[in-house]
This record gives sequence, C-alpha cells and structure tokens, in this order.
Amino acid sequence: MAVDNTILSARAVMRDAPVIPVIVLHDVAHAVPMARALVAGGIRMLEVTLRTPQALACIEAIARAVPEAVVGAGTVRSAEDAAAAANAGARFAVSPGYTQAVGEACRANGLPLLPGVATASEIMAAQADGFDALKFFPALQSGGSAMLKAWAGPFGDVLFCPTGGIQPGNAAEFLALANVACVGGSWLVPADALAQGDWARITTLARQASQLKNG
Repeated sequence: MAVDNTILSARAVMRDAPVIPVIVLHDVAHAVPMARALVAGGIRMLEVTLRTPQALACIEAIARAVPEAVVGAGTVRSAEDAAAAANAGARFAVSPGYTQAVGEACRANGLPLLPGVATASEIMAAQADGFDALKFFPALQSGGSAMLKAWAGPFGDVLFCPTGGIQPGNAAEFLALANVACVGGSWLVPADALAQGDWARITTLARQASQLKNG
C-alpha cells in the first residue's frame, strides 16, 4: 500500500520498519526489480544514495514503477542535491551531516529530512532548525550504542536512526534503545546480489530485517 505524501514525515519514515536500506545503484536496470524485492520482504522506505551518476535515474524509475515503495535520496549534501532528488520523485531525504542550507532546501522541496549528526553540538544545531528525527552517522565510529544511551538524557525528545557499521549481528543492540526508531544498513542490498539479479535473496534479507524488534 502506498503512503500518502500528506502524512509523510521524518518520524513516519523512521517508524515504518526496523531498517532503512542504504542502497548504492550503478545500473538503472536494477532499480525497479530491487525495489520490488525489498517491498516483497516488507521494507518500503528505500534510501537510494546519490553516490553514483545513475542514482537520480534510479530514484525516478522506482518512483514511477513501484508505487508501493517510498523512495528517498541519501547522501544529500547541498540545496542542489535536494532539488534534484525532489524532481526525480524522491519523497524523503537523508544527509550525512547537517547544514541550514540543506534543511531549508529540503523544506522548500517538500522532502522530510533525516539530517546526519555525530556530536551534541550538531544535534542542537539541527534541533534549532526544527529537526528532531536524526540520523546518527557514522554510528559505530562515533560511539555506537553507548553514545546513544548518553544522549538519551539531554536529548530525550530526539529520535535517532543509527547508520554506519550496522549489521544483522548488532542491529538488535541499537533497536533495543528507546531513542532509536530504526537503523540504516547496506546489508539488505549486497553488491553481488545486485550483480547477479538475485532478487529472491534481497527479499529474504528484507523479510529478516522487517522482523527485527524495537525495544
């Protein structure tokens, strides 16, 4: 079932499933079958990173052909990225860090934004601009679950999506935290599965991820 744009928010994106897949696509032909495979496994919030020349075309293909998916743009680093993502049909944005320019551009283009933060000062800067659903990145390198526990006191009103180093073996550790809504992970869409067109494997990985439990 498609999600109504009018009710989509950053928190709605984060609470839809335990994992948001972080997707790197090099071939537009992979975009639609991959998206369908993820949706079949119960994962519909799809972050296609703007790390390849084909990324925007992949977002456009998914937005057009897979209405059950909610495709977003990751690695949004500028106002230009935000505008291009929205024009391609992205319905949310994820950034590795936060700047006011990116925040303003996402609002102007109607994109709920999950801004990346790694320090208390960055959380405060994002909150000052009205963002309280944040991506903790890179999660493992920035203190992992211990850092999120420490932030629960001063930032009890903030919800996080830790991303960076999250795997099936440690996802539950993060999802058990009260201030974590979901995690971001690249393991749902392995490069070899894409290369081989192994959509059944991607569906299986998505189904397993969709069954992870929040604390």
